[in-house]
Amino acid sequence: MADDTNDLDEIWPQWKDAVNMTPSQLEKWLDTEESKSVGQKESGSGESVGHESGRRIVELLGTRRDDLKDDDVRHMHKVVGYVHRHLAQRPSKEDIESSKWRYSLMNWGHDPLK
Repeated sequence: MADDTNDLDEIWPQWKDAVNMTPSQLEKWLDTEESKSVGQKESGSGESVGHESGRRIVELLGTRRDDLKDDDVRHMHKVVGYVHRHLAQRPSKEDIESSKWRYSLMNWGHDPLK
């Protein structure tokens, strides 16, 4: 379990709110070309930061709360921060359903149409 229980207690409800896709929904999404087409690519790997995060989120969703480590809690904070920042950048005139904005959020476990 994470050493700082207070930190986990603080992030847990925010995490549950930010990540609104199930592990199976997220896994299915990450296998699509749309998922792989968005995001900032890390040099060398060819995988975007968000896509890599999505794979980590699937793992975290399958982890019992009591088994979360400090590094897991740090990633949960990163996910919550990304989702909140990205939601604030909602495009005004774009078709949201097929937008890169939505696709990027979905890589981070959040479907804004849910």
